[in-house]
This record gives sequence, C-alpha cells and structure tokens, in this order.
Amino acid sequence: MSMASMLHLFLVLGSLMVASAGNFYKDFDITWGDGRAKILNNGDLLTLSLDKASGSGFQSKNEYLYGKIDMQLKLVPGNSAGTVTAYYLKSPGSTWDEIDFEFLGNSSGDPYTLHTNVFTNGKGDREQQFHLWFDPTADFHTYSILWNPQRIVFSVDGTPIREFKNSESIGVPFPKNQPMRIYSSLWNADDWATRGGLVKTDWTHAPFTASYRNFNAEACVWSNGKSSCASNSASSTSSNGAWFSQELDSTNQNRLKWVQKNYMIYNYCTDTKRFPQGLPAECRTS
Repeated sequence: MSMASMLHLFLVLGSLMVASAGNFYKDFDITWGDGRAKILNNGDLLTLSLDKASGSGFQSKNEYLYGKIDMQLKLVPGNSAGTVTAYYLKSPGSTWDEIDFEFLGNSSGDPYTLHTNVFTNGKGDREQQFHLWFDPTADFHTYSILWNPQRIVFSVDGTPIREFKNSESIGVPFPKNQPMRIYSSLWNADDWATRGGLVKTDWTHAPFTASYRNFNAEACVWSNGKSSCASNSASSTSSNGAWFSQELDSTNQNRLKWVQKNYMIYNYCTDTKRFPQGLPAECRTS
C-alpha cells in the first residue's frame, strides 16, 4: 500500500470516531452569565461562578449520538448550600432526552449530594442520589458518562456508580434517536437543593466558583443529519471504538455494588411510596 493510500485510509478511519482531548475554546461556547464564566490557561481550564445576580453556564459546540464523555470538575468549596452544579447531556425540544449529573451543595463540613437522572421523551423520575467517598471540592475528579446502544453508565474516577440498561424489550424508552449536547451550569436552587430547601444560600460567601478541565470525548458526532460513526451494525464496534459495545465486567459490577451499598442515599427503584401502583418496569428487572 502506498503512503498516500495509507494516509487516506487513516483519515477515513479517523473520521469515523471523533476523540477529542479538550480545549475549551475549541469544544465549548459560554452561553450565559455575563462574564461569570471564564476560559483560562489557553483553553485548558474553564470556571463558572455564581453571585446573587446570576449564575453561568456553557455548552458543547458539537451534538453527540452515543459516546464516552469525561470531564474533570472541582466543585464549589466551603459553604455551598443552595448551589447546584449541573453537568449533563440534553437534546432540544419538549420531548427531550437527558443524562444528568447534578451536584447539590451543602453547609460546610456536610457532604455534597450527587444527583443522577435519565430522561427519555421528556420524562425523568429516575433519580438516584449518592454521597462521594472523597471531598469533591479539594481537587479535580473525573465524572464520566458512557452512552452506547445497550446502556448508560455513570462513573466517578473510573468507578461506576449507576447503570441504566436498555430495556426497550419490556417497553421502557431508551435514549437512542436524539442527538444531545453537553451542558454545564452553576446556579442558585436554594428553594430545593439543600435539605429540601430548608438551608438557603449564604451570599456572604459569593462568588461561588466551580472549575473544569481535561474534557475528553470518544463519541459519535452528529452533524447535518448524519453521525460520524459507522452504522449500528456488527462491524460498528471495531470502527467506533470499544466504548460502543462496552459493558461492566465482573470487577466493575462489584465496584458498582460497593458504591450502591455504601454511598447511595436515594434510589427511585426502591421508593414504593412514590410508586404505589408498582415500581417502574426497569426496576423490576434489575
């Protein structure tokens, strides 16, 4: 094979799956906050801030239809009660799909609550909440979403904390048709975020700041009605990358069980008071 042919093949293969090691100038747009969101260090660092007048937020330039998305976050330190740092995938429209990380602040010394949810066709109500096994304000930690045709896995520093499997076979909708952008925001939610709204934001500690770095996406980019990935076929894993068919091996299944046993504080799948007519179908199979 000639060098030109090899180069052409490399370019074709490379275009099938977009792996982007992040530069915030290149990958994201600041969307609101009137100067409260800042891209620093030549695009390596992004900070969001919140004061009494406004929070701030950003979104990805690209839309994705399946991918493995990593972001390192360092959350608001100290008394963060009333604040929410949200990091999520979402499609537009009134019947949207969404995959959520939300970090609910707390009074100094009390742990953050990590809130997760999955929406399909505009319907969520699939909350699972966790405490973390470290202080998420002291340093950066990696929060990841794996989204492929079989499952959605939420991970923290490579440890899975939640798996939402594709259960379409029993009538449970799964996000598969709507491309999503990555969004993040820092905002005041003291009407509900901390102890159900009992603890209010203490503005004497403002501005509150959360920091982001090391964005990485191995993902199918959606553009002009087409995916950058090969079609969902038997050959697609080799073209698109291992994440496209990735599942939890026995080690990660055990780590998931460890997190859920020791750090899960709310699970919609066990909330029989909330679902008196019976738990959602996906809960009855897991």
